[in-house]
Amino acid sequence: MFTTDRLTARLWEHGDAERAYDMYSRWEVARWLGAAPRALESPAEVPAMIDRWRGRSADPRYGVWALERRDTGVVVGSVMLLPLPSPSPSPSPDEDGSGNGGGEGEIEVGWHLHPDSWGHGYATEAARGALAKGFADGLTEIHAVVRPGNTRSAAVCHRLGMTPQGRSTRWYGAELDTFRITRAA
Repeated sequence: MFTTDRLTARLWEHGDAERAYDMYSRWEVARWLGAAPRALESPAEVPAMIDRWRGRSADPRYGVWALERRDTGVVVGSVMLLPLPSPSPSPSPDEDGSGNGGGEGEIEVGWHLHPDSWGHGYATEAARGALAKGFADGLTEIHAVVRPGNTRSAAVCHRLGMTPQGRSTRWYGAELDTFRITRAA
């Protein structure tokens, strides 16, 4: 899908199942994900998860991609560029400041890394690559949502130059810290 200096973002493959399970079965990763965080309980859950991710990559502009180190081939995590779900509850037309009525066409960048890959700058590097891809594909703004207390991901948003938009329950049915960046930024 794209490369950076040290990483390749590519489709997840079933051959990555062991590494995916090792990452997403860890509470220190899973605790920050989804409206109701849950660590994987069995390797048997991974094939369906990979199939869902591959399905979300049917439109080449978007997806959940494996992040592979270019020098070793080790998968360090995931990076994603996906449409955000419709806001809930529906905001007033200009609540998000975009004037687009809220929700329609809003795109999220995100990242999940294996703990053995934390602290190497991979999340920032991968997210920069995803942002560049999104803007090259015509997006004018991209959002990030971070569970409160996830200081590592909030720091990535700041390093990316994303502007904090405050805390919101707008997406995923959970209270999240929100960030936004525009192509002009």
